[in-house]
Amino acid sequence: MSIVLPGEYVPAQHVNLKLGPGLLQLSNGTQQQAKSAPVISTRSGILNHSANKSKWWVEGNSRRYVPAPQESVIGVVTGRSGEGWRVDIGSAHPASLDGLAFEGATKRNKPALKVGSLLYARVSLAHKDMDPELECFDAQTHKSEGFGELKAGFVFQCSLQMSRLLLDPKHFLLPLLGSRFPLEAAVGMNGKVWVSTKETKHTIAVVRCIEVVDPDGGGMDEVNVKKFLSKLDI
Repeated sequence: MSIVLPGEYVPAQHVNLKLGPGLLQLSNGTQQQAKSAPVISTRSGILNHSANKSKWWVEGNSRRYVPAPQESVIGVVTGRSGEGWRVDIGSAHPASLDGLAFEGATKRNKPALKVGSLLYARVSLAHKDMDPELECFDAQTHKSEGFGELKAGFVFQCSLQMSRLLLDPKHFLLPLLGSRFPLEAAVGMNGKVWVSTKETKHTIAVVRCIEVVDPDGGGMDEVNVKKFLSKLDI
């Protein structure tokens, strides 16, 4: 990991390169030239990449979510837009969701979404000159794979950095909570978390634990979280 500044060149190269927030690939030539075009950072922060270096992003303390392709997000339907819906995902502009962007959807068989409906979706298109677009199915299998309308449960906000931590399979928090009581959770890269439990006190425990582990709220480690949980009435 290293710290980068806006406009700094980044050594991001991979045959299946995917760029996340804070990075931009420069290209004015052909599609072949675009694949080898240089990459620069668009904001200051810590440069991160996946184990195989196919995914790169800049981790910062930005408060506003900047959509990036293939990222999972949680959003709220704010209105109809032609054959689809407008969805608030916390970005500068609302995202659009086509009525056919669901598993098995047809012109006669579409989800009956309403204003206020909560969705777990995937960003299918993100461009600085266009509104982001969403889909509610996996890009490879075209199955829902957990995407779609989120019913019941409770949704709350955390920092963008915390949402990335929760999506890391190696992070301790969600497995730890799941060992204490049954729960379902969906985490959006836009800093929104949806959780569903059988008891209200368990939902409160999840929210409280994420708040104290969040780097913006204290950054508590696993040992102290276990002590914290022992003091809660769960």
